[in-house]
Amino acid sequence: MLVNVVISVSSRNCKRLFTVFKFDQMHKKRRSSVHPLKRLLDYGQQYRKQIWQASIFSILNKLFDLAPPGLIGIAVDVVVKQQDSIIAQLGVKDIFGQFLILSLLTVIIWILESLFEYAYATLWRNLAQNIQHELRLDAYQHLQDLELAYFEEHSTGNLMSILSDDINQLERFLDVGANDIIQVITTVAIIGGAFFILAPGVAWIAMLPIPFILWGTFAYQDVLAPRYADVREKVGLINSRLANNLGGITTIKSFTAEDYEVSRLAKESEAYRRSNARAIQLSAAYIPLIRMLILVGFAALLFLGGLAAVNGKISAGTYSVLAFLIQRLLWPLTRLGETFDQYQRAMASTNRVMNLLDTPVAIHPGNLFLSVEKVRGEIKFQNVSFAYQNRQALIKNLYLDIPAGKTIAIVGSTGSGKSTLVKLLLRFYEVQSGTITLDGINIQELNLKDLRRCMGLVSQDVFLFHGTVAENIAYGTFDATEEQIIVAAKIAEAHEFITCLPQGYETIVGERGQKLSGGQRQRIAIARAILKNPPILILDEATSAVDNETEAAIQRSLERITVNRTTIAIAHRLSTIRNADRIYVMEYGQFVESGTHEELLAQNGVYASLWRVQSGLR
Repeated sequence: MLVNVVISVSSRNCKRLFTVFKFDQMHKKRRSSVHPLKRLLDYGQQYRKQIWQASIFSILNKLFDLAPPGLIGIAVDVVVKQQDSIIAQLGVKDIFGQFLILSLLTVIIWILESLFEYAYATLWRNLAQNIQHELRLDAYQHLQDLELAYFEEHSTGNLMSILSDDINQLERFLDVGANDIIQVITTVAIIGGAFFILAPGVAWIAMLPIPFILWGTFAYQDVLAPRYADVREKVGLINSRLANNLGGITTIKSFTAEDYEVSRLAKESEAYRRSNARAIQLSAAYIPLIRMLILVGFAALLFLGGLAAVNGKISAGTYSVLAFLIQRLLWPLTRLGETFDQYQRAMASTNRVMNLLDTPVAIHPGNLFLSVEKVRGEIKFQNVSFAYQNRQALIKNLYLDIPAGKTIAIVGSTGSGKSTLVKLLLRFYEVQSGTITLDGINIQELNLKDLRRCMGLVSQDVFLFHGTVAENIAYGTFDATEEQIIVAAKIAEAHEFITCLPQGYETIVGERGQKLSGGQRQRIAIARAILKNPPILILDEATSAVDNETEAAIQRSLERITVNRTTIAIAHRLSTIRNADRIYVMEYGQFVESGTHEELLAQNGVYASLWRVQSGLR
C-alpha cells in the first residue's frame, strides 16, 4: 500500500517537474529577450539605494565641475564692466571685494567638487565590488545545482570564462563607465540650458551636432553588440583550450605533443585576435568621426558668438563663458566611444552571466527532509530504465533489492552500466522510468542534500583538492577533530604512508593530488568516506589503484566498516568482492546472474568464467 502511494506521488511529481521545466524554458526565452542592462539592474535591486546615491553624487560633482567656466565669465565681466558687473549689481561695488567673493566661491566650489568626486568614486567602486562578489557567488552556486549532463555539454574553460572574465568585465564598467554616462547626460542638460539662457541666438548652432553624435553613438552600439558577443565567445574557447591542456599536461608531455598543442592554441588565439580586430576596426573610427561633428559646433560658436559679442548682442563675459562651455560640452562626447565600448563589452558579458543564472535546474531538490541517523539503508530499484542524452538506453527495466545493512557487489564488463546505477542512486541523473526507493520512499521526494549526506562514495576516479592531507580527509566532515582524522586514516591503511610525508598530515597534496601516487590518493578517499560514517557506503572500484598487499589491508578494513552498513561494491577484480552477501553480474544494462560467490561458481556462467580468468585457472 505504502509503495503504491509513493509511486503515485512520484508520478504526480514527475508531471509537476515536467510542467516546471517547460515554464522555466519559456521564462528563459522571455528573459533572454530583455535588454541586458535591465537584467543587470533587476539583479542589483538590493543595491538600488546605493545606485541612487552614487548617481546623485556624480551629478553634483559635474555641477560643481562646470562652475569654473561661469566664474571665469564673471571675472571677465568684473574686469570689463567693473562697477556695473553682475556682482556689483548684487551690492558689492568695490573691485577688491568682488574678486574676493570670486576667490571664496572658487575655493568652495573646488572643495565641494573634490568631496563629491571622492563620494561617487567610493560608491561606484564599492558597488562594482559588491555586485561582482554577489554575482560570482550566485552564478557559482547555481552552477553547482545543475545536473551533471550540463557539464558534459559545456566546457570547463568556457564556464571559467563566465565566472571570472565576464564578471570582471562588469566590474570594469561599473567602476568608471556608469559614472561617465551620467556625467555626460548632466553636462548636456546643464550646458545646453545655459546656452539657451545666455545666448539663444547662437545656442542652436552649438547644439546642432549633439543629435548626430548621439545617433552615431547608438548606431555604433547596434553594430558593435554582435561583434563583442563574438569576442566573448572566442575568449571562452581559448579558456576552454587552456584549461583542457593544463589538466592534461602529463599526456601532452608523454606524447611529445607540445608543438601540436601550441598550434591548436594559436588557431584559437588567432580567431580571438581577428574577432577583436573586427570590433576594434569599428570602435576606433568612432572618435575621429565625432571630432568632425564637434568641429562644426565649435567653429560655429567662435564665429557667430564672436560676431554677437562685437555687435553688443552678448557681453564679453558671456562670450568667454560660451567659449569655455562649448569645449566642456562637446569634447567629453568623444569619450562616449570609449564608454560605450566598455558598455558593449559589459552587456555581452552580462548576457552570458545571466543566461547561466537563467539555466533551469532539471533535478528537483526534493521536499522530504531525512535524518541521517534514522536511515536503515534499504534500497530498491524498481523497473528502472535510463539512457544518456542522444544515446541508446543503457539501463533497461532493472530490478534490484538491497536489504538494509547488507553488502552487495556488482560486476560486469566495462560499459555495462554499473557506475551508472550509482549515479542514479545519488541523483546525479534522474531515471527516465521506474523508481528508486530508500527505506520505502522515492528518492526523488527526498531532500537532495539529505539523500547524499547518507551516502559515502569512493570512486575509482579520485579527486583531491589542493590543500593538506588532513583537509582532504576531512572534506565533507569539516568539523572533524585531528584525532578522528587519524583514526579514519588508520582504518583506511593510510596512516603509515601519511606519517612518512614531509609534513605528515599537513603535507600539501597539490592540484588533484598530483604529488601522491594513485594508491595513496585512493586510500585518502577511503579515509574520507570512513570519516563521514554514512549509513550507505558505495565503493566504485575503490581498490583499483592499489597493490595486492595494500588491497588486502584495505579489504580487512572494509570488512570492519561494512558491518551493519549497507554497502554497494562495484569491482572488476572479483577477489575484492567474493565475501559479499550477494553478487550481481551485469551485462548490457541488466542483471544476468546473481548469488553468492560459491553459488555463482556453481552456475558455471559468466561469473565463473571471469573468476577462472582472473584466478589463473584457465
